[in-house]
Amino acid sequence: MSTAPTLLILAAGMGSRYGGLKQVDPVGPSGETILDYAVFDAIREGFGRVVFVIRKEFEEAFRTQVAAKYADKVKVDFVFQSLDALPPGFAVSAGREKPWGTGHAVWCARDAIMEPFAVIGADDFFGRDAFRQLAAFLREEAAGRTDEDIAPNFAMIGYRLSNTLSENGAVSRGVCATGGDGCLEKVVEHTGIRREEVGPEAGKKYTGEETVSMNCWAFTPVFFTGLNEQFESFLEARGGELKSEFYLPEAVSEQVAQGLVTVEVRPTSANWFGVTYREDKPRVQAALAELVARGEYPERLF
Repeated sequence: MSTAPTLLILAAGMGSRYGGLKQVDPVGPSGETILDYAVFDAIREGFGRVVFVIRKEFEEAFRTQVAAKYADKVKVDFVFQSLDALPPGFAVSAGREKPWGTGHAVWCARDAIMEPFAVIGADDFFGRDAFRQLAAFLREEAAGRTDEDIAPNFAMIGYRLSNTLSENGAVSRGVCATGGDGCLEKVVEHTGIRREEVGPEAGKKYTGEETVSMNCWAFTPVFFTGLNEQFESFLEARGGELKSEFYLPEAVSEQVAQGLVTVEVRPTSANWFGVTYREDKPRVQAALAELVARGEYPERLF
């Protein structure tokens, strides 16, 4: 098994609120995509491979507009998320069109990854510190454990809520509860969070200091075993619903609640940003230009 971790990027979404295939939309000063910054940070922190989860119909666009840029920098592979990618014995209900969710996207990569790996979404800028922490954790896990009685250990990068908001509309965030040991207890999805509701002032709904999950995770391959069982249970219970989704944070929270795994929450003070809405794009462009001006990234990544 390679000791270099793999980065799994969930890129099958179309970005319905944004109005297009935002994963290949240029936002950097030299036409870079948000994906480019994630891959650049992963490479310089020692990740050895990038695996994209995409829809089959996007393959040509990703190969020519995204993966071609990385060909001589890191190994790139693809796996495909589709409605009919299901465990044996299950089928898609008539009339269902909605994808199965982020948990299913990770499940689709189960046969492609045999080494410690990180998971991120394709729409988000996480910052170098996130990849530094992910890589450090995964190298520790790659070294192996000698006590088989200890539950598998995973990690999540936790962001301050105030550092993850959009100025152009409401967002959904997974608010995390942690124990005294800094490990995750649960992730609770909060929807409709608006910037004006967040702040240290009295009467605000959120302080802004809440730790939230932005789907930035570190796992070992044993995660797929539990995930497969969870997905089958999900399909048995809710597979007939036309809009049900199998979410990754909920799957992780369930494994934690059952005592099957521990998840270290590694906080970062970095600003997360992404293009949730099309109106977010100018802000993202300005933020990236500022990072380039400070010397944190070169003007041209690849």
